Amino acid sequence: MLDMELIRKDREAVATALAKRLDPAEVNRALDEIQRLDQERRALITEIDAERQRRKAEARAYAQAKRAGTAPESVAPEAERKQLAELESQLDEVQSRLRTRMSELPNLPADDVVPGGKEANRVVKTFGEPPVIEKVRDHMELSRALGLVDHERGVKLGGSGFWMYTGMGARLEWALLNWLVEQNIKAGYEFLLPPHLLLDSAGFAAGQFPKFYDDVYHLDRESAPRGQFLLPTSETAILGAYQDEILETAKLPLKAFAYTPCYRREAAGSHSDERGTVRGHQFNKVEIFQFTLPEQAGTALEQMLAHAESLVEALGLHYQRSLLSAGDASASMKKTLDIEVWMPSTGKYKEVSSVSWAGDYQARRAAIRYREPGGKQTRFVHTLNGSALATSRLFPAILEQFQQPDGSVLLPEVLRDKMGTDRLTPVR
Repeated sequence: MLDMELIRKDREAVATALAKRLDPAEVNRALDEIQRLDQERRALITEIDAERQRRKAEARAYAQAKRAGTAPESVAPEAERKQLAELESQLDEVQSRLRTRMSELPNLPADDVVPGGKEANRVVKTFGEPPVIEKVRDHMELSRALGLVDHERGVKLGGSGFWMYTGMGARLEWALLNWLVEQNIKAGYEFLLPPHLLLDSAGFAAGQFPKFYDDVYHLDRESAPRGQFLLPTSETAILGAYQDEILETAKLPLKAFAYTPCYRREAAGSHSDERGTVRGHQFNKVEIFQFTLPEQAGTALEQMLAHAESLVEALGLHYQRSLLSAGDASASMKKTLDIEVWMPSTGKYKEVSSVSWAGDYQARRAAIRYREPGGKQTRFVHTLNGSALATSRLFPAILEQFQQPDGSVLLPEVLRDKMGTDRLTPVR
């Protein structure tokens, strides 16, 4: 969440930044309420502190009188004790309302992030050229012909939005995951395999709750009284693993990555550019993450982008990098750049990695800090995350970009040893 002190000191700058994402009138209404609650909170704290100081003074006077043998006066009558309890109850309520309103505000976009939606996204890099294919077949047709994905039995098992990899398709998916794990380890990231069921606190820390609470699969409250959900991305798990911790400054940046399936309630697309494994309720992804000092964040973002792009380039895929507008990026992120692969069948690009910088927004929600060397004060770390990579979109991109006139599909060279062949051939 945002820094309350920043809102107090420079509300105009906060409002201007938030207006890249929200209607200005909505921003001002939200900030008006937040500042009103903040003032009410501070007034209550002042009143409670004054009351506590008065009672301490009375208690000291009572003790002195008792030691002197004089008749002590009564201390804190019952009515006054109730008044203090009421003030503390009011403070709890106001603080809860303030925290809720603060948690609903999105992050402040970086200066170079423009307002708007998808139409305002800007392509900032292109790698390679689209392959020239005389007669393009889409990944659905290729998957069936090559015996790689069984969509019908996937639906039979899980319903709409699910699929099942089969034969060489299962091997290709696993080869991709293994290769990505190896490359991320080489890049200096620690490998994690987190739980797939997370507590609601992890969803709040990542900034996914409360706004996107209904976009994930939740366990019922009877079986999970504390609130649990299936993780939508391992970003949520890596961040949540360090909640309420003070990280050692000497160990920053802390670099970790995780492989997990991702579970999302979002509807599988019926449009041609979202068919097959492009969008569904369960897909595989390898996620990289960094906790950094504030001054390290810019370098970390560039390193993570370069690493994610090196993976796509090693696979030989044509792609572009886009800087997302404020309205198209996640509300938790200051800045997001997407790496998008070319899909010949639709003539469109599809995101296989989003590399994002959250500033201290997530760290405030998760209470993840560091202590400056030689100092007692703690500060919030900065967090960054990126897909490295989402295989459910790499898979169709490989099929489509490397399809051959004879119906086969050439495999990227980096995967051939793992697959034991240089190409996928139609099932006879």
